[in-house]
Amino acid sequence: MSLNQILDHVADDLSEIESAILHHIQTDIPLLTNVAEHILAAGGKRLRPALVLLGAKLFGYNGKDTIRAAQIVEYLHTATLLHDDVVDNADMRRSQKTACRIWGNEASVLVGDYLFSMVFYMLTQLQNLDVLKTMSDTTTLMAKGELLQLTHSHQAMNEDKYLEIIFNKTACLFASALKMGAIIANAPNQAQQQLYDYGMAIGLAFQVVDDALDYMEEESKTGKPIGIDLQERKMTLPLIHLLNSASPDDKARVEGILAAEIITNEHVHEVIQMMKLYDSTIYAVGIAQKFTNNAQTYLESLPESPIRQMLTDIANFIVVRHF
Repeated sequence: MSLNQILDHVADDLSEIESAILHHIQTDIPLLTNVAEHILAAGGKRLRPALVLLGAKLFGYNGKDTIRAAQIVEYLHTATLLHDDVVDNADMRRSQKTACRIWGNEASVLVGDYLFSMVFYMLTQLQNLDVLKTMSDTTTLMAKGELLQLTHSHQAMNEDKYLEIIFNKTACLFASALKMGAIIANAPNQAQQQLYDYGMAIGLAFQVVDDALDYMEEESKTGKPIGIDLQERKMTLPLIHLLNSASPDDKARVEGILAAEIITNEHVHEVIQMMKLYDSTIYAVGIAQKFTNNAQTYLESLPESPIRQMLTDIANFIVVRHF
């Protein structure tokens, strides 16, 4: 089942959110509009805005504040992508050239900054201190995740550090998106926390699966070239597992590749073959499955409804979406 099929019940609401996301980036500065449109109009799954909507609808809220809250989440996510691509010196994003490759690093950083400012302007318009605090905490965690990733070399990285990074960098926004919706719907505090924990679990699973896909020799479905994480020397779970599991000779070879001045496509292919030998991507997907299993438990005491079933289906989709 595709994500669109899972969310078909709320397709009209998501269409309204999509229109609002694209409408509110129109400005009188062509460069700003062009850069923002380039990355936002490229799409992506819009999963995070959808989670805001579902978090509110689960508790019967059908008002317009979720439209603004969903925009906030997507603008925050997009701002981080613009900055990430500059830090990573990335060439491709969502199957097209990155904004920093087309307009330069300065434009990408400044448009990312503009989107951040829009996030907090729109948060003030919601006039909800609990939502504001949630998103303020989230931006702090995301910045922490970026810094943790930047400051940990592959020699110092282990599975626990990796999970700490993606907890901060990625998963917290999934969690906060759902909690925002629940806050807007005036859900009980315990239910808000359960949705937050569910979102954290699926966010962790989402990133682990994305990182595993980087080492699968097939047409990329993540919008990035296969092996780009290796070429950027990112220590993700499959690579950490490989280094922990490989024979001394194979480990030395991988470390030699990581130390090379340029990591070539041939190097990528070689590492992928070793990952097949040591079941490193299989291991990573298994870890993601554990997170989604945990996510399901957080839903059990929440109200039964078609919306709760969608959240169950989303958790399942995250692990199987590209396989």
